[in-house]
Amino acid sequence: MPLHTKIFLGLVLGALAGGVVQGTWGPKEPWVVWVRENLANPVGQIFLSLIFMIVVPLLFSALVLGVAEIGDARKVGRIGLRALGMTVVLSGLAVLIGIGAVNIVKPGEGIDPKEREVLLANYKTADAEKKVEDAKKAKTAAETIVEFVPRNPLASAVDALGGGLLPFMVFALIFGIALASIEAEKALPVKEFLGGVFATSLKVIEMAMRLAPYGVFGLVFVTASTLGVSAFVALGKYAGLVLVALAFHLVVIYSLAIRFVAKRDPRRFFGQIRGVMLTAFATASSNATLPAALKSAEEDVGLPRDISSFVLTVGATANQNGTALFEGITIIFLAQFFGVELTVGQQFLVMGLAILAGVGTAGVPGGAWPMIAVILVKIGVPAEAIGICLGIDRVLDMSRTVLNVTGDITIAACVSELERGDRSALATAEGG
Repeated sequence: MPLHTKIFLGLVLGALAGGVVQGTWGPKEPWVVWVRENLANPVGQIFLSLIFMIVVPLLFSALVLGVAEIGDARKVGRIGLRALGMTVVLSGLAVLIGIGAVNIVKPGEGIDPKEREVLLANYKTADAEKKVEDAKKAKTAAETIVEFVPRNPLASAVDALGGGLLPFMVFALIFGIALASIEAEKALPVKEFLGGVFATSLKVIEMAMRLAPYGVFGLVFVTASTLGVSAFVALGKYAGLVLVALAFHLVVIYSLAIRFVAKRDPRRFFGQIRGVMLTAFATASSNATLPAALKSAEEDVGLPRDISSFVLTVGATANQNGTALFEGITIIFLAQFFGVELTVGQQFLVMGLAILAGVGTAGVPGGAWPMIAVILVKIGVPAEAIGICLGIDRVLDMSRTVLNVTGDITIAACVSELERGDRSALATAEGG
């Protein structure tokens, strides 16, 4: 049985068991409380701990390598800068669409306040409450900006699951930029080492995901035995909203970029890469789809090999439009679900972190969840809340991977057209 099927079964069985218990005996029945606190919740916590323990090495290696590869843009002149600019614009629009949609639909609202308080009591620990209180402390704009640059990146790494995420990400960005700026022979050993760290981190996530069916069962049982049906009505709204937002970004935003920047017919363009899109949907992995994307970009779309290979290779890690949109919606949804009100400023912070996380998110199934968990803690939502969404993530993961891969080829087509225009203008000027 495929792993994603097992995880879905864990969600369904956890929901059914929790719903029956909640409806028959109630959430406060002593034996229900005992099962929730001594069996279901510990199993879920062990699963989550396996994910959280690898956040720092995964984030650092992925972000540094992604930025270092983008930094090589100097070697190919305008190509890298244009690809980077398109990535930032499209990722920004993706997160803006996601956050706008989740604020309009509000899928996480509608849960009875008393039930929400019980749920929070089950999820929150003394450590989590301290982090929430720290997040609420008012700081001036100057203090916030100064704290972005850590004096001790190791201390920020230790506190990454608390409040040290953003400073640690800034350190990784600076380190990646510096790595891209030194001589290639000196940078190579560092890149190889970080490549090994990245590959090992992915293996740890793969190992953790083998326990996901049991972890999801435990976490969902905790939620269902506390809230009953209302939690899963909200979950259905959330899943539907993610799919609609992904489809909108694909059909509308990408089509506009293809039409007006790449100067191609969007319908024909999507037809040319339909095989790549299907591969992305089936594998839920940008990295696994890369060989098919490289082949299709050159043979089916007719893009120059030098441009498409550079943009698609870097994009497999550094351009995660669909993941950025998904992360924005998921974080705001869970904040609504747990009754955590976010100011406009906090939502823009979420937006910025989601865009930045697009560079640091692994292009493999489930690669977004460690980043989501860390950002949740930053805004005062229990990181364990990701267990509510994990059970239905497979179809969402497959769908956002389609957006990620399509975005890579879209950017490659746009950059190719811009380069062609510049070269034509230069040839005309020289001829004149």
